[in-house]
Amino acid sequence: MNFIEELRWRNMFHQSTEGAEEHLNTGMRTGYIGFDPTAPALGIGNYVQIMILTLFQKAGHRPIVLMGGATGRVGDPSGKDKERELKTLDELDGNLNRQKAHLMKLLEFGDKGNQAILRNNLDFYKNMDVLTFLRDVGKTLTVNYMLSKDSVQNRLESGLSFTEFSYQLLQAYDFQCLYREHGCSLQMGGSDQWGNITSGTEFIRRNLSEKAHAITTPLLTKSDGKKFGKSEEGNIFLDPDHTSPYKFYQFWINSDDKDLPKLTRYFTLKTREEVEALELEYANNPVALKRILAEELTVRIHSEPVYKAVLNVSELLFNNRAGKETLFELGERDLATVAGEIPSFEVPKSVLSNGVGIIELMSEVTNMLPSKAEVKRAIQGQAVSVNKEKITSLDAVINHESLLHGKYIMLENGKKNKVMLVVN
Repeated sequence: MNFIEELRWRNMFHQSTEGAEEHLNTGMRTGYIGFDPTAPALGIGNYVQIMILTLFQKAGHRPIVLMGGATGRVGDPSGKDKERELKTLDELDGNLNRQKAHLMKLLEFGDKGNQAILRNNLDFYKNMDVLTFLRDVGKTLTVNYMLSKDSVQNRLESGLSFTEFSYQLLQAYDFQCLYREHGCSLQMGGSDQWGNITSGTEFIRRNLSEKAHAITTPLLTKSDGKKFGKSEEGNIFLDPDHTSPYKFYQFWINSDDKDLPKLTRYFTLKTREEVEALELEYANNPVALKRILAEELTVRIHSEPVYKAVLNVSELLFNNRAGKETLFELGERDLATVAGEIPSFEVPKSVLSNGVGIIELMSEVTNMLPSKAEVKRAIQGQAVSVNKEKITSLDAVINHESLLHGKYIMLENGKKNKVMLVVN
């Protein structure tokens, strides 16, 4: 695989330094992308850069993932119209550990061949005092050079602290350290990182008398121009503790048809020939293409068993014929997802201690129906189910034995009226 050509057909190539392509075509190279732990988990926006590293590795090159244990404490002004609010050190460390654990699953790490390397840039600074930083790092670039960068120019009117102004020095020095320690000759990132990355190539030229390169990708936006990676509920994360696999899957299913060609090229690992064949086959069926992409990504990020559970959740929510088997295959996290998608009621365990009659449960505890008489009619009409089992007796009692994973009970009145009891 030719890395640059791969980026081009995927429309993921924005710009590069002169000679970058020739440099990559002459053997295995080492390149890196940095990830600052300013969010609680990696989001879909971050996954664009993870895909770049994945394609880089598949092209036979060696990727470095650089965790921003140091730069995350400063804050990158790139793409921001105002000063970032600094996170606490404990929050940053927690974010970094979660992101690191997820990244380890998405690339092939090791110490052989082109296996990926994981570094933390805090290692470069934790034993450096401020005077050493000013002498050895701060002297490399002039203020005029730093002021010329878009990330700085765009903030001069609204205000830029010395802390954020110094960010490009840290990122540039990171590149120099990785070049010296790992022979890393390439830094990649979004197009908004061009100024910071080329500051790094300048560090390597001036301080090491060596040549390094930069490659950037376009910032991924939706057809309406809005930032990609968010839904109406907020950011879409790769971590199941922050975005459930079901919501992750539905994000792709609900994407705009106009965005589908772009999203497919950015996120699939299928070849160009495979992608173009699928687009031809399903030219009039974008829903099918979305399902193919959603499946690929859910399996890759969350695993095959989790994808199957997602399908079961979808089946339970949208297919009225879904039965007891579908419900009982769901794990506790999946049931929590269902509870978040349909009306749910928190019920204290004491309510179930001695059992509660189905009529009282539906009319008084959950208010599913406004009166006991209506509950009776619903039961007599065979409309009421508990955990997908029809209730035929007006005297039926619900107790702890009905709990799924010790916490959940699904009640249904007819085909569309579903509620989840969450027992705490």
